[in-house]
Amino acid sequence: MDNILEVSGINKSYDDFSLKDISFYLPEGCITGFVGINGAGKTTTLRSILGLTNNVSGKINFFGMDIKGNESEIKDRIGIVLDDGCFYDELTISEMKSIIAPAYKNWCEQDFIDYLERFELNPKQKINTLSKGMRMKYALALSLSHKAELLIMDEPTSGLDPLVRGQLLKILTEYMENGGKGVFFSTHITSDLDKIADMLIMIDNGRIVFREEKDTLLDTYRIVKGDREALTTDTRKLFLSISETDFGFTGITKQISEVRSYIPNIMVERPTIEDIMLGNIGGEK
Repeated sequence: MDNILEVSGINKSYDDFSLKDISFYLPEGCITGFVGINGAGKTTTLRSILGLTNNVSGKINFFGMDIKGNESEIKDRIGIVLDDGCFYDELTISEMKSIIAPAYKNWCEQDFIDYLERFELNPKQKINTLSKGMRMKYALALSLSHKAELLIMDEPTSGLDPLVRGQLLKILTEYMENGGKGVFFSTHITSDLDKIADMLIMIDNGRIVFREEKDTLLDTYRIVKGDREALTTDTRKLFLSISETDFGFTGITKQISEVRSYIPNIMVERPTIEDIMLGNIGGEK
């Protein structure tokens, strides 16, 4: 399986935040979720990868090509759905399309018309009258209409109602059915990734915490609930994070066998992606 995106040693500094040696790869044929709390570095990473920010060090390859010197060919093969949309608000859907479409060699006007109909978008409607969900659908219609092989999406479901979020997830699943494609999907709404993601990458404070198959992650971690009296200096070391109340403790661990051997009478549960993300950020121990 070829890698559709390879990122190596990305560094980017601001006055109060920095990306630190960001490295990962995305295999073809996968929906990859990029998770982290707000401010962890998701948007900065995406903008750095796409060349939308200056003074970035490191190497970025799309489809086996270095982005330096191949920007035109690469951008013809990727679709970008950013949270802010990057549209001229005073234009209509059709007028904005007329500006964007000529930039792509593989633009298909019939596909665009079909997507507008499917998404119930009026081509005569002005951009500034579109809801957040409609703007997201419009950006997705533009990306899909030029036969993008990789969709890069920054918080596409943030602020959307459950119905529209469900529609988006269905569209992404359909997009992947033909093979040879990829989706890189940044979000802090981890329940969406529970449904569709194949791979997960987590970032926290500008550093990559893990890159792993979703099912492997969910099989590796466990939620443990038990009596607070069982927590000692040694048993606390078995947990990534622990929360305590007067009624007991709840912790997340990657060492469930050791926990079972040291702490009797525990309740063990399978975690969600959100549990794993928050556990890796840390908590009281």
